Amino acid sequence: MAEFDLTSRMGQYLDRHLVFPLLEFLSVKKIYDENEFQQWKLEVLSNTNMLDYAIDERKKLYPNQEIPESMKARRAQVVQQLQELQTEVDPTVKLLTDDKVSKTVETVRDSKTLLNFLTKEYGFKIEQMDSVYRIAKYTYECGNYLMSSNYLNIYIVVMPSSDKNYLNALWGKLASEILLQHWDTALDELNKLREYIDNNTFGSALQLLQQRTWLIHWSLFVFFNHSKGQDLIIEMFLYRPNYLNAIQTMCPHILRYLATAVIINRARRSALKDLVKVIQQESYTYRDPITEFLEHLYVNFDFDGARQKLHECQTVLYYDFFLIACLDEFVENARLMIFETFCRIHQCISIGMLAEKLNMNPEEAECWIVNLIRNARLDAKIDSKLGHVVMGTQPLSPYQQLIEKIETLSVRSEALQNLIEKKLKTKSQDNRWGAQDF
Repeated sequence: MAEFDLTSRMGQYLDRHLVFPLLEFLSVKKIYDENEFQQWKLEVLSNTNMLDYAIDERKKLYPNQEIPESMKARRAQVVQQLQELQTEVDPTVKLLTDDKVSKTVETVRDSKTLLNFLTKEYGFKIEQMDSVYRIAKYTYECGNYLMSSNYLNIYIVVMPSSDKNYLNALWGKLASEILLQHWDTALDELNKLREYIDNNTFGSALQLLQQRTWLIHWSLFVFFNHSKGQDLIIEMFLYRPNYLNAIQTMCPHILRYLATAVIINRARRSALKDLVKVIQQESYTYRDPITEFLEHLYVNFDFDGARQKLHECQTVLYYDFFLIACLDEFVENARLMIFETFCRIHQCISIGMLAEKLNMNPEEAECWIVNLIRNARLDAKIDSKLGHVVMGTQPLSPYQQLIEKIETLSVRSEALQNLIEKKLKTKSQDNRWGAQDF
C-alpha cells in the first residue's frame, strides 16, 4: 500500500505542523515499519517548539532511556522565551483589545486610517506590531494554535497588506484555523489568501506558481471537511486555469482528490468530461487506481478493468488521510457510474454479470438495482425469473443538457472576466506610472 501513499509528496508543500495529522493517521494504519516511522516523526518534531510532544514520542521510541538533558534544557528555554514575549506584547494587546479601540477597529477597515487613529489618540507606534507577529509565530511553533490565531487576527487587521510579514501572517492564520478544525473560518481565510496571491505580483512566475501549489495542498484540509467543499474543490482545481496549470505543472498527484470529488458529487457530473481530458493529458506523469478507474470507464469502456480498479480504489481511499471519510460514498457513486455507463450500451443486462462488474453478489446487486430504479426513477424493469434488467428508452433531457452547459459556461466566464479585469488593472497601473515619469 505504501506505493499509493502520497504523504512524502504532500509533505513538500505543507507546513510541518500540518504534516502531524497525516503522520498520526499513518501511525494507526501501520503501513510502514513502526520503529522507522517513530524516528521519522521525532525528526519532524525536533524542528518545532512542541517539546512535550517530542518527549512523549521519544519515550515511545526509547522506553528504557532517560530523556536527554538537552531536551529538558531546551524545554525550559522555550518556556522562558514565551514568557518574555508575552511580557513584551501585553501592552500592545491590551491597547488593541480595549473596548473603545475594538469598536474603532470593527468600523474602520482601512489599515492606514486605523494606524493614524491609534498614533494620534494613543501614541501607538507601528513597530509595536513586530512583537505581535513574533509571539504569534512562537505560540504556533509551540502548538498553541488558538493563541496564535488570536494574535494573527490582530496583526492582519492592523497592518497594511504591503507589510513584509502580511503574507506569512495569512498563511499562519489559515494553518491555525485548519489545526483548530474551525472549517468555516478556515474557508474564509483560504479565500482571503487566494485573493491575495492572485492579485499581487511576486518576484517571479515561479514564486507565484509555488504559492498556488502550496495553497492547493493546504486547501485539501478545508475542502474535505467543509460542507461546501465538494463543489469548491471542483471550481478551484478544474475551472480556475491558473490552479489547473499549477496542478499539471507541479503536482499532478492532486488529480486523485479532484477525481474523487467529481465522482462523489452527483450534481457536478457535467465536470466528468473536462476531468477525463485532464487525466488523459497527465496520464504519463501520474496514475493511480482512482484516475485509472475513470479512464477504464469513460475512455476505454473497459468494465472489467473498471471493476478491478474500483476494488483497488477502496484500498487507496482507506489509507488516504483526506479520503477515508468518503469511502462509502465513493463506492456507491462509482457503482452507479458503472451501472449507468453499462446501461447506455446494453438494453438487456444479466444481473449476475452486473453483480460481478459491481463487486457484489447477485442477491445484493438485485436489491441495489431495485432501490436505484425506484429512487432515480429509471426507465427499467427487473425480470427476476430470468435474472435480467431490461432498460427502456431513456433519451437525455435537452433541458438538462442545457442546464449543465450553462453551469460550465458560467464558471468559465467568471474566470475569464477576472483575468480580463486583472490585465486591465495592470495596464492602467502601467499607464499611470508612465505618466508620472514625465
